Amino acid sequence: MAVTAFGDLPLADRDREWDGAAAEKRVRAWAKAEDEPNSTYRDAHVWYDADAKENFTAYKLLIADVIDGRLKAVPRGVFAAAAVMQGSRGGVDVPDKDRDRIKSHLAKYYKKLDDTPPWED
Repeated sequence: MAVTAFGDLPLADRDREWDGAAAEKRVRAWAKAEDEPNSTYRDAHVWYDADAKENFTAYKLLIADVIDGRLKAVPRGVFAAAAVMQGSRGGVDVPDKDRDRIKSHLAKYYKKLDDTPPWED
């Protein structure tokens, strides 16, 4: 189980729509990870199961998309991941020991957006 390293991805426009399923397809193609995940694909997510890193289902909390040929953090994707961490959509199944690190990772993007994560309100 692992929280990905904070990659400090550039931000997409704050009002950019978020379609996680479409972003997933673009990230796989861009990362050349159509057959199995790789480290480039991992960079678009906040968490993955390191014991099953060869399976796409091991990757959770996608926050990035490929925009103009570059991987960028999409604010609405960050907000969606934060909402899931707060229990939205049934929450996310990750180990309790990783939750604070996941929130810390997401909080860094909130800071870049001059915003406050929902768990700090």
